[in-house]
Amino acid sequence: MRLLAFISAMLIALPLWAAELGDDGLHKAPWMRDTFKDLREDLDEANGEGKRLLLMFEQRGCVYCSKMHEEVYPQPVVADYITDNYFVVQLNLHGDIEVTDFDGETLREKDMARKWGILFTPTLMFMPEEVPEDATAPRAAVAVMPGAFSRGTTLDMFTWVNEKRYALDGDEDFQRYHARMIKERDDGTTD
Repeated sequence: MRLLAFISAMLIALPLWAAELGDDGLHKAPWMRDTFKDLREDLDEANGEGKRLLLMFEQRGCVYCSKMHEEVYPQPVVADYITDNYFVVQLNLHGDIEVTDFDGETLREKDMARKWGILFTPTLMFMPEEVPEDATAPRAAVAVMPGAFSRGTTLDMFTWVNEKRYALDGDEDFQRYHARMIKERDDGTTD
C-alpha cells in the first residue's frame, strides 16, 4: 500500500507535459525535424515550406534545456508559433552524427560545436533564407539565443527573427523590440 501511495505521489509531482526524451537523452518535440544534417539541404527544405531554419544545440542532462522543454516550448502559443514558422534541426553538443556546414565541411556534431564556438546549451541559431557558399552557420546566423528564457522573451525572439526585424532600418534592435513587447503585454495591447 505504501508503494502504491509513493508511486501515486510521484506521478502527481511530474509536470503535466513532461518532455519526451530520445535515446540520445535529448528532449524531443513534435516540431523537430529528423534530417541528414546537411545544412544546405535543410535550408532548401525550410525555404520550400516557407519556414525559417533554426539550429538548436542541446545536451543530455541540461537543466536549462529541460526548463525550456517542460515550461516554455509546450505552451500552445510558443509551440504553435514554432510549428507554423520554423524548421528546427536539433544538434547534440556531444554527439557523433555528421553535420555538413554551409561551407561544405562535414564534422561530427561535437566537433562542429567546437568549430562554431558553442559553449552553452541550449543555443539556438537562426538562419537567413540565403547563405553564401563560403559561410559557416554562426557567421551566417541572423541571431543566436544562448540559454533558457521565459515564454515572452522566447516568443519575442522567434517573432523578431521571423518578421526579419533584424534587417529593418531604424533603432529597434532585439532588446528595444523586446522592451516594447513587454510594455505592450503589460498594457494589455498584445498577448
